Amino acid sequence: MTERYDVAVLGGGPSGMAAALEAEKKGVSVIIIEREERLGGILKQCVHDGFGLISTGRRMAGPEYAQMYIDKVKSSGVKTALQSFVSGIEKTDSGLLLTLITKNGIRKIEAAALVLATGCRERTARQVAIHGDRPAGVYTAGSAQHYVNLLGKLPGNRCVILGSGDIGLIMARRLTLEGAEVLGVYEAKPSPSGLERNIAQCLDDFDIPLHLSHTVTRVIGRERVEAVETARVDENMRPIKGTEQIVECDCLILSVGLIPENELAESLRIKLDSRTMGPCCDQNYETELDGVFVCGNALHVNDLVDYVSASGKLAGGRAAEYRAAERKLVSLEIDKSFAYCVPQMLDLNSELSSISMYFRSASERGNTRLSVTMDGKEVYGKNYSSLRPPEMQKLKLDFSALPITSESRIKLELIEGE
Repeated sequence: MTERYDVAVLGGGPSGMAAALEAEKKGVSVIIIEREERLGGILKQCVHDGFGLISTGRRMAGPEYAQMYIDKVKSSGVKTALQSFVSGIEKTDSGLLLTLITKNGIRKIEAAALVLATGCRERTARQVAIHGDRPAGVYTAGSAQHYVNLLGKLPGNRCVILGSGDIGLIMARRLTLEGAEVLGVYEAKPSPSGLERNIAQCLDDFDIPLHLSHTVTRVIGRERVEAVETARVDENMRPIKGTEQIVECDCLILSVGLIPENELAESLRIKLDSRTMGPCCDQNYETELDGVFVCGNALHVNDLVDYVSASGKLAGGRAAEYRAAERKLVSLEIDKSFAYCVPQMLDLNSELSSISMYFRSASERGNTRLSVTMDGKEVYGKNYSSLRPPEMQKLKLDFSALPITSESRIKLELIEGE
């Protein structure tokens, strides 16, 4: 028997819960589908504080922020399907048909609209081409975090961290506090990949060395990590011969980037952005496939949970209001000065007065002007004293008064020195 809902949300993390709650507020039937046995997503293991500063004005730990949403879900009319894996999605005349594998067998759910809130995953050692055997003692930063914060176990006593992403920086501090020795953080880029505050609070405050323009080239050890080989890299991030050093350690932790989890989007043949690795969407977070919305880290990797929840709220609200209607889409163009920009397009048949734009610069920049042009004429500009790739920027744009047509060319540029 097929169950029917107005909105199905895939993922029970902060974006998924925010989407479900906003949709339910609008009077529609909603279900959250989550593969784990509890809601909360990755926040369950993020015991450090700093969550919710923008949205609540409070400094909360990850589990505390997650629990705030879990309590709201429990007191709402939102249904949940926990320990449920989506094995297939089909587009039908009346919406989308989802096949779930649960501990009680196969379950079929049909929804008029779907919100993808599936989060992201970590890159592994094989994805960054580290040579050597596969001994015990190589972990992603998230796995190490799970060991320490949820299982109460140290992954190693002498640790090397590859990558200066925020999770890796936070784990450098956490491991030090728990008694492990962090020998150093190695970053292939010439500048850190994490937020400046995490560099200061997690490395500088604990005298943990940061080696920029360095990488780990080889893991040494058969049964257990015994050492790693590091090397300086050139401007193309290729190891420089003769700069190799052996660092004795029993643990290598990888903080080498996150990738939006979008296998289900790909199964629906939804177009992905090669820069974000998430689906292309309009200002309503609706993908090119009508009735399918996306939010949170499944759309692009955010640096603050507040933005994750905000995108979930918008996507959930728009999904609740979804009615099959013709859209008139116009692409937003960006040049190589951007790492990415979201959304990637505008629906001219939808609201244009308050559009949230998120972007990252492709490189570190000083005085820079963000220029938005339509058919060669600037319609919006904003000056920044500095831009860094790890620090996502958010701005609100109003396109409602502009004479945009389906033939209009809207372009965003970052202009140096203005």
